[in-house]
Amino acid sequence: MNTPEWLKPGIYGGVIGAVVVTFVGFSWGGWMTGGGANKMARLMAESDVIAALTPVCIDMSRVDPDRIAKLATINSAASYKQRDAVIAAGWATVPGTETANRDLAQACMAALKLDAS
Repeated sequence: MNTPEWLKPGIYGGVIGAVVVTFVGFSWGGWMTGGGANKMARLMAESDVIAALTPVCIDMSRVDPDRIAKLATINSAASYKQRDAVIAAGWATVPGTETANRDLAQACMAALKLDAS
């Protein structure tokens, strides 16, 4: 079988072009794999849930009868232990759950402006 002379360079050009388009697409074009998209979606969902639950934490701190004592304990704790103090206060435990959420405690501290001190 005789193949035309232009076929070999055409195939090489197509393969090289596909490689270049793939490289450019994943590097600068915003393409991503399914695993990367799932990871990004999970992180976005987690941050949205924390943002939605932050007002619950703020409300729990607002209606807590021992608020003043707990705020004093949180403020007197070292900066790296303040999140644990918010968890110990019980404000980062969403009603209906048994365990506290560390990310919610961090968001609650930011909303209460406790990490500014």
